[in-house]
Amino acid sequence: MRRVFIFILLAIAFVGCGPHDRNRIYDPSQVDFQVSYNSLFGGRLYPSLVMGAAQLSDPVHVLNDTNALFSISVTAPVSNAVLRVSVDSTNLSYVTIFQEVLPVKGVRYTFYPTIKWKYDKLYRTRQQGKADFTFTCFVNDEEVDVKNVRLNYRSANECLLSLRDPAGRNHDYRWMFAAYVNEEHPYIDSILNAILQQGVINTITGYQKNAATVVSQVEAIWYYALEHGITYSSISCTSNSSVTSNVQHIRFFDEVYNTRQANCIDACVFFASIMRKIGLKPVIFVEPCHAYLGYYTDKNRKKLKLLETTITSWVDFPALTRNYNETLAANPNATGRDRISQEMNAKYSRYLTADEKKRWEDGTMSFEQLKRAVAHFLFLKATEHNQENYNNNKSLFASPENMQYQQLDIELLRTIVQPING
Repeated sequence: MRRVFIFILLAIAFVGCGPHDRNRIYDPSQVDFQVSYNSLFGGRLYPSLVMGAAQLSDPVHVLNDTNALFSISVTAPVSNAVLRVSVDSTNLSYVTIFQEVLPVKGVRYTFYPTIKWKYDKLYRTRQQGKADFTFTCFVNDEEVDVKNVRLNYRSANECLLSLRDPAGRNHDYRWMFAAYVNEEHPYIDSILNAILQQGVINTITGYQKNAATVVSQVEAIWYYALEHGITYSSISCTSNSSVTSNVQHIRFFDEVYNTRQANCIDACVFFASIMRKIGLKPVIFVEPCHAYLGYYTDKNRKKLKLLETTITSWVDFPALTRNYNETLAANPNATGRDRISQEMNAKYSRYLTADEKKRWEDGTMSFEQLKRAVAHFLFLKATEHNQENYNNNKSLFASPENMQYQQLDIELLRTIVQPING
């Protein structure tokens, strides 16, 4: 009986100590598992940065790479230890498993885990919120420690312009503008079809012909924007209270298309997206408090034209068309200037030459020709609008140290940042 009792005690001791001891094989204080979020961002997660920089492949050398947002560090408790870190799912990310070998005992290792993001959720994020990231550390399949990181995520419309680090150095992020240029958006195919149906151009040729055909293609995009009714609307302010970060609210391509509203940046990325789709090379020029568009008229980047996209808001073609239809419905025999209201005549006649105005008033100019003439006048104005300013600031655009003036070549930036897609 005594032998049985001793055996039971030993069995209990063995069962009780087995798993407990296995969990204590590696002392957490010795492993010293730590998780850090990039201190530049002040606990803020920017979905636009995650999505735009998703293709970057060198997180160690590119500080603002999505893969370098988090860093984990451990000290190897034994040589050739297998480190496994599990990151629980959040409303913005899936379960992520990271695994590496720690070759030398006592050496401290730092890694940059690649989080498996829910990109569709990131794209649809339009309000700020919080996300808790739980990191669990395993060494040789034994759980060692758990760390939690809580982040305040921002709207996907918030685009970083710059960040100031604790040493007072500014870090330029305006290259992120290129992430909002989305030549892959599915809307663009139907837009190009509509552009061809307008009749301003018969074919889309990119750089296959000459500079004049390139300008004609851009003018056709311009006419489409006027017909679609894209107007100026500024919503650059955000709820971001950070004093170390500078952000700009940018609407996505489909938001501009659906709301028909755009500020200077929104309109630039909208036009640039369509230009990129047809093979043209757009450039966004960023100055203090403003941005305007440029495009090369030759594939070798020798000649540049400018475009002030906010001038689309000078007119409202959908309203003009409604006025024309309503006027003719009320008076089918109306001719000449009586085809639209006096108010509309006063507004749109100012964009006609003397000959065009005469033709419109005597009825030899059609309503479609009226819109074409107005659109062409405004296109020329938009082309000339920033020329003097650009000439005066060329040296500032060319300076890599000047953060106030940026010349963002979208094609070149594609090697750094990819379009944000839903």
